[in-house]
Amino acid sequence: MPKLKTHRGAAKRFSVTGSGKIKRNKAYKGHLLTGKSAKKGRNLRKSALVPDVQHDNVKKLLPYQF
Repeated sequence: MPKLKTHRGAAKRFSVTGSGKIKRNKAYKGHLLTGKSAKKGRNLRKSALVPDVQHDNVKKLLPYQF
């Protein structure tokens, strides 16, 4: 079977934690920030985890991370 290619866009957006969970950054932090409160901006800086339902989808994009 041939080697699988890593989805480069996904590789830049997701990382795997030590326990095997998938970490992601939050959306809505790119532009139009003047209408958003400072509290929302601070909370959007924090990372989040991909839900378990989506793990299989991300694993297909990142075949060698697991």
